[in-house]
Amino acid sequence: MKILMLVGSLRTGSWTGELVGTLPALLPAGVEAAAYDGLADLPHYDQDLDGDDAPAAVVAFREALRGADALVVATPEYNGSIPGVLKNAVDWASRPRGASPLDGLPAAVVSVSPSPRGAQWAREDLVKVLRVAGAVPLEDAVGVATVHETVVDGRIADAEVETALRTLVGRLVDAGRERPAA
Repeated sequence: MKILMLVGSLRTGSWTGELVGTLPALLPAGVEAAAYDGLADLPHYDQDLDGDDAPAAVVAFREALRGADALVVATPEYNGSIPGVLKNAVDWASRPRGASPLDGLPAAVVSVSPSPRGAQWAREDLVKVLRVAGAVPLEDAVGVATVHETVVDGRIADAEVETALRTLVGRLVDAGRERPAA
């Protein structure tokens, strides 16, 4: 089983990326997880570009999604919502309508913030956007508050957060295994 992970922050050393880096250790044996590193290469969504000659970065992204059994999408909160790079990725992934690589794909949403709210608004927006785009977000998204204290030296330092994330990715694995073959 393969899980593709999207990091909604492009910053080197971002808290979002640091948290995503801890997730593979929480997965059961035999489950592969990899973070997609090409979101910055996607052009702004433009339907004029979205045809038989779609940009190579778009083709590669869609192929990566088609090769996944499930998806983790991690987001920080920018001005009360999801970052533009993440929304742009979902826009590209949502096409073509009715046959997109997101159709029916189970998705776990994780949001991170140094604030005590855990990027709640971004998390709620991301669940909505993924659902509209055709993915199947899990009911329980996880918000990680005070992430700068939660992820320390590449490890999760908060037992409650680790338990919540382990439960979330466990449910994602189950959903990915139960997903009908495309």
